[in-house]
Amino acid sequence: MEPDYAHGRRDGLRLALSILAAEEAKWAALLGESRSWRTNVTREVRHKTLQIAQQRLRTALNRLTPKSDQAMDPEVASALEEIGL
Repeated sequence: MEPDYAHGRRDGLRLALSILAAEEAKWAALLGESRSWRTNVTREVRHKTLQIAQQRLRTALNRLTPKSDQAMDPEVASALEEIGL
């Protein structure tokens, strides 16, 4: 795989992680706020779905990180730290 292509894929995954983190924060703020139990259950499911999606993206990002480096790429580490993973 070309280094530029791999770097672009990692950038795309980091962007997806940041979008999911923003969506998760939005839904986390709304958990339990409604008087309707159905709405609250729907919000909890969406929140959990976003958490699972973040974990799957993080796993994919880790698989794309070059194995030759024992330490995590500083760019990847800062992106993950930024979104709280």
